[in-house]
Amino acid sequence: MSTTKIESSVSNFEQDSRDLLHVYPKMRTIAILDSSRVFATALALAASVTVLGLSADALAVYSRTHVPAEFLLPLWPQNFDIRPTHALIATSVIVMVTSLASLAVSKTSSLRAGFHTSINMAAPLIGFIVSLISMAFYYGVNASSTHTFQSWTCRWSGVPMQVEPHFETLCQQSQVGLGLTILLVPLEAIVLGMAAYQAAMERKVDVEVSAHERKASSPALS
Repeated sequence: MSTTKIESSVSNFEQDSRDLLHVYPKMRTIAILDSSRVFATALALAASVTVLGLSADALAVYSRTHVPAEFLLPLWPQNFDIRPTHALIATSVIVMVTSLASLAVSKTSSLRAGFHTSINMAAPLIGFIVSLISMAFYYGVNASSTHTFQSWTCRWSGVPMQVEPHFETLCQQSQVGLGLTILLVPLEAIVLGMAAYQAAMERKVDVEVSAHERKASSPALS
């Protein structure tokens, strides 16, 4: 190869590097967004697992104690609505499944290529919607005259109990479960926002890189 051709190749390489220089900060931003989104998704997963465990345990205690023995008074009222607890369980299961799917796609290269953007957008959107519906349903039932799991257990939480149902413990469990479910609403909204911004940045970088590749592959004008 002649000296002229070598100098031309070096010049073209330097020109290519300068043309792509503005893309590198965007790629760093995408990497930061991806790491932040994965971390927030992991938090949503941990919160949903905790809500599922607390709500399922409370429901199990209720199942064991809501039918009284022949000589005992009932521990639970007749106008008792257990549906809000079922709603928390259903919400936590949905958020757990969608979060696991999002994390699996993010960490599996074979899945990332085809489903990365769609799963990253769909998972927090579904989690946000079901969490919001669950909260609206929970407070709607709680505002009625019927007793819910939290209202009844917290009402009698000061009564010392040596055996189940241990109203004080159940009250604390229901409060933590409700609080974490409320936290899922803004958390999933944040994850959705980061996923949307990340997708927009990725599309922009892809367009710029594709335009550069087309320019580089086109024949030079003589």
